[in-house]
Amino acid sequence: MVSLSLSQTSSSSDGLRPVNLHTDLAPLADLIELAFADSMDNSGRAAVREMRTLSRLRPEFQSLLGVNELVQGISLGYVWISDGRLVGNVSIYPADIPVRLGKTWIIANVAVHPDFRGHGIATQMMRVSMDAIRGQGARAILQVDATNDVAQRLYERLGFVRERQWTHWRRRSTLRVPPADTRQPFHITRRRDEEWRAEYALAERVRPAQLGGVGWQRPLYPGLFRPTLLKRIRNMFAMRTMERLIVRSDADSELHASLWIESAFAASTVQLTMMVDPEFVGLYDESLLALAIRRYGARSPLQIEHPEDDMWANALFIRHGFQSQRTLLHMHWDARP
Repeated sequence: MVSLSLSQTSSSSDGLRPVNLHTDLAPLADLIELAFADSMDNSGRAAVREMRTLSRLRPEFQSLLGVNELVQGISLGYVWISDGRLVGNVSIYPADIPVRLGKTWIIANVAVHPDFRGHGIATQMMRVSMDAIRGQGARAILQVDATNDVAQRLYERLGFVRERQWTHWRRRSTLRVPPADTRQPFHITRRRDEEWRAEYALAERVRPAQLGGVGWQRPLYPGLFRPTLLKRIRNMFAMRTMERLIVRSDADSELHASLWIESAFAASTVQLTMMVDPEFVGLYDESLLALAIRRYGARSPLQIEHPEDDMWANALFIRHGFQSQRTLLHMHWDARP
């Protein structure tokens, strides 16, 4: 059960108050669609449509709101009301990060109607959200568009720390699949279970913890590389799979490159994660990516979240038909003692 104490900061009809799922879903959908019109991706637009659909539920079915995953993600946030009109929002929900690494909450959907910007509404919504997270002795993470300088400055003033910028790339399944390279002078193989430490060491070199780790909601910790039996069983029942392809050194003592290929029965895309030792950039990454495209690219779109500062990989993705969807800056704020 998710628990977060939200303060009632306004006793009047206007100002800041917690989200009311029975009345706020439709105006929230309108606000989010307006505020993020320039950066919203397909999943965001689908979420807005789902919010509008749920807002039209008949009263006898509104108890279903409490079990909807999307609704749970916005139910703990705040809205700002002005003259009875919903003009601001912030969502707070728990991150999908093991609790043993410390409680972590996500702050998302920080939105203010264009007509009401510049009046400190976003700052007040953020402060009360951070107070709620501070009461949990937790940390907060967020993503902000790389071009949104105004929001970035706000978060920095409030104490958030920059980690790294990540670009989301997507390749359509209708594109041509590259032929196999028979002249490849090295061998790509599946990672052995006992090689998890070597892969973890590779990630430490490529995705250091101080820059956010492996990706969004993927801090660098051993569990990413050696999943527990319970995690394996859950993935099996959810029909989720992860294949780990690697390139070993000649001595087999360390790994030079790794590619994760994640898929699920109900997923519309295959998710890739690529890590290549800086000494071998340009040698192994293209072959790993081309292999993933040959095996999966003709039947499913491919997605990858990759550090924006990896210029070689950016050129590689473009050459293989990937299109940049958006670039996001990851930030964090820690209220833990």
